Amino acid sequence: MIEFHFKSDVLLKDISNYSDWVNRILESEGYTTGQIDYVFCTDDYLLELNLEYLNHDTLTDIITFDYTDGSVVSGDIFISTDRVKDNANDFNVDWKIELLRVMSHGVLHLVGYGDKSAEEKKLMREKEDEKIKMFHVEP
Repeated sequence: MIEFHFKSDVLLKDISNYSDWVNRILESEGYTTGQIDYVFCTDDYLLELNLEYLNHDTLTDIITFDYTDGSVVSGDIFISTDRVKDNANDFNVDWKIELLRVMSHGVLHLVGYGDKSAEEKKLMREKEDEKIKMFHVEP
């Protein structure tokens, strides 16, 4: 089951479209959906999590906690909508597309893709682009 929680001023319309999309991402990678919780929050909220759980004193757009068991994907995905908006401006892309990028990024981490090395980052970006194209309705 995929659930969405909002702790910022951003609310998604037609969340069933997003749930369907995330399910299709997982299916395309050979996984099934367990319990995935997306939490859309502010920079301050995510910074507190970053400090408490990762001991990082930096802003970030996403933190993913992985509870995957075998091929059943579960996790908590925290997304700073403040960072998504700023990144969209910095990269000159629509914020809705950047939101899809970050949402898919979290799921891709849950299925095992990394982003530490240059090679991993390149593959992650390719996978993000591939998964964004799977979203068939206007975000």
